[in-house]
Amino acid sequence: MRITLGAAGVVLIAAGLFFLLPLPGLWGVVAGFAGAIVLHDAIIGPVVLLAGLLVARLPDRVVVRGALITMGALTLITVPVLLRPGPRPNPTVLAQPYGLNLLICLVVVAVVAVVLVLVRRRR
Repeated sequence: MRITLGAAGVVLIAAGLFFLLPLPGLWGVVAGFAGAIVLHDAIIGPVVLLAGLLVARLPDRVVVRGALITMGALTLITVPVLLRPGPRPNPTVLAQPYGLNLLICLVVVAVVAVVLVLVRRRR
């Protein structure tokens, strides 16, 4: 049974490659995925691990972790819009200043986290 399923998997992978390889722009997508893997393993992963080590000893680490996770998610959502090169095809779709809005959201999350830490310490 394993051999049959393995052979079927190899045949399906080969069929997928057969249909994907002639597509234009495929290698750009492959390079983008490879770059994302390198970016994650070389920069994002170590930074998250270091932040986790620094936060682990804080008394209110739950609040700080929640704030950091929220800030990271907001940043990851906004980065593609900020890094998009060239003019936008439809300027009315992204008419807001995303950099300023990201900064405002990050400040609001930080202020809420500080208030929560202060409230928790008063109890």
